[in-house]
Amino acid sequence: MVLLVQVSPLIKLNHDPVLFLSVAYGVKRYSYLRPQAKDERRRAAEEKKKQDEQKWIERELSEAQDDSLLK
Repeated sequence: MVLLVQVSPLIKLNHDPVLFLSVAYGVKRYSYLRPQAKDERRRAAEEKKKQDEQKWIERELSEAQDDSLLK
């Protein structure tokens, strides 16, 4: 059997507004961080594209040098 605990009326009254404020803060924080994350992902994609292009150029150059050495 569970014993019932007396909860202060002050705690009961403050429960819902505090929950609402925490949700509102989370929404505001998310809307602040979302554009920064989007920009960071964009920069990472650009950097990856540059690195892939550089690797492709290096691979093509090494293959061209290998072909010229074998002839």
